[in-house]
Amino acid sequence: MIKTLFTEFRTLTLIVIIILLTITIALVFNWFLNRFIKKSLLNHHKDLTGFLFIKHISTALIYVVGIACALVQIPEFKIVGHSLLAGAGVVSLIAGLASQQALSNIMSGILIVIFKPFRVNDKITIRESFTGIVEDINLRQVVIRDFENNRIIVPNSVISSDLIINAHLGDTKCCKMIDIGIGYSSNVEKALDIMKEEVAKHPLHIDPRNKEDLENKVPPVIARVTALNDSSVNLRVWAWAANSADAFILQCDLLQSIKKRFDDAGIEIPFPQRTVTFPNTMDKNEI
Repeated sequence: MIKTLFTEFRTLTLIVIIILLTITIALVFNWFLNRFIKKSLLNHHKDLTGFLFIKHISTALIYVVGIACALVQIPEFKIVGHSLLAGAGVVSLIAGLASQQALSNIMSGILIVIFKPFRVNDKITIRESFTGIVEDINLRQVVIRDFENNRIIVPNSVISSDLIINAHLGDTKCCKMIDIGIGYSSNVEKALDIMKEEVAKHPLHIDPRNKEDLENKVPPVIARVTALNDSSVNLRVWAWAANSADAFILQCDLLQSIKKRFDDAGIEIPFPQRTVTFPNTMDKNEI
C-alpha cells in the first residue's frame, strides 16, 4: 500500500515537473523571440507575418511534446501520450520536408552573396524577358525593380540556376548598334558619314578605344554596310555609352537625329508598300 502511494506520488511529482518545465521552456522561447527577433524586425520595418506564424507553431509543438511526455507517465494514458509524440514527430517531419525549399533558397542566397554574379543596384536580365534593377537580396528571394516600377520576386534557388545577363558585372560600358536601311538610289557613303557624325557629337557618346586602337588609328566611331536586302541597303553604326541607362537615351536620340539628317540630305528610308486591287464584279448594266 505504501509502495503504491509512493509510486503514485512520484508519478504525480514527475508530471508536475514536466508541465512546469514545458511552461518554462515555452515562456523562455517566446521571451527570446520577442526580445531579440521581433525587436530586430520592427527596427528594420519588416513584416511580422512570418515571425508570428513560426512563433505560434513552435509554441504549440513545445506544449504538445510536454503534455505527451506527462501523459506517458500515467499507465492509463500511455497510448495517448505515445500518439501525441508520434503526431509531433509527423508534424516535425512535414515541417522538415516543407522547409527543404526554404533551406535551398537560404543556401542559394548565401552563394549569391559569396560569388556575386550580381549585386544590389545592378541591372540584370533573367530568362531573356525580365529586366530591371536589383533592389534587395535576402535569404529567400531577390527583388528586382523593372522600368515600370513593378517588383519581380524571384526565389534564390531559381535565379541561381537561371541564365542571367548582368550589365554591370566588370566593365559598365554599353554598346548600342543603330541599324537603319536606306534605298538603293541613296548615297551610301554620305549616309555612313551622317551616322558617324551624329554619334560622335552626341554628349553621351564615349570613346571606346584602348591604347592599341589609338596606336593603330582606329576611328572613334565605326559604321558599316551590313546587308543588301531586297528593298534596302542596311547600315550599322556602333555607339558607346558609359552605362546601359545612358545607352538607351543615346539610341533614342540617334534614331531621331539620324532620321532628320537623312530627310534633309534626301536619303530615302524605304518602307513596305502594298497595292490593293478590288475586282469589278458589278454588271455593266447596273452602272
